[in-house]
Amino acid sequence: MIFRQLFEPLSSTYTYLIGCPDTGQAVLIDPVIATMDRDLAELGRLGLTLAYSIDTHVHADHITAALELKKRVGSAIAAPAAERVACADVQLEEGKPFRVGSMEFQPLHTPGHTSGHFTYVLGERAFTGDALLIEGCGRTDFQQGDADALYHSVRGKLFALPDDTLVYPAHDYQERRVSTVMQEKKRNPRLGGDRTIEEFRLIMANLNLPYPKFIDYAVPGNKQCGVCPADLPENLGKYCEQMTESRQG
Repeated sequence: MIFRQLFEPLSSTYTYLIGCPDTGQAVLIDPVIATMDRDLAELGRLGLTLAYSIDTHVHADHITAALELKKRVGSAIAAPAAERVACADVQLEEGKPFRVGSMEFQPLHTPGHTSGHFTYVLGERAFTGDALLIEGCGRTDFQQGDADALYHSVRGKLFALPDDTLVYPAHDYQERRVSTVMQEKKRNPRLGGDRTIEEFRLIMANLNLPYPKFIDYAVPGNKQCGVCPADLPENLGKYCEQMTESRQG
């Protein structure tokens, strides 16, 4: 397997490039519109053909590159069926393996950050999106977020994976790149150890995080597989730089 972890600094998003050495087919998990050219250049350098873009959920802090990648190189769009993204070519469901070349992804429905959030398990790696971060987790106060659901998703599904499973999150804000299931079970201050669901509810209810500055544009845009709104304020234009400069307009 060919594997690259790529970072977008504006939203602190990790994009994962995963290629099949047997067929040359590849996927991008959580691609960001602003770094699409970088991702395509890396695919070209590795001699890979992008078969699919895959999102873990409908993002609130960046615009997915899914639609622009499809326009540029013809890649198909895969998304969680539970997120009800009508423009996706493939609707991913738990219990139905997703195959690309010789690679077989196991989709897991891990709601809580959003109601339709998915994790993708590939061998010893779990791409956990915002459900499980390194010593943290995604917030649960918008997009049908639910602290109880996230608690059960992480402790009931992700913590049930083998202890040495590598945890690759969608974000990190402290320059950390990877964790393991065992590390999160022991060290995650929100969900690890003997943390009860009552304690977790209290933690999430008292985060007092600011309203996401890009959410009102990102969510409707990502429901369309990556469309920037025409009325995007100038101060937020950097989030859609690639869209603005793209040859497709």
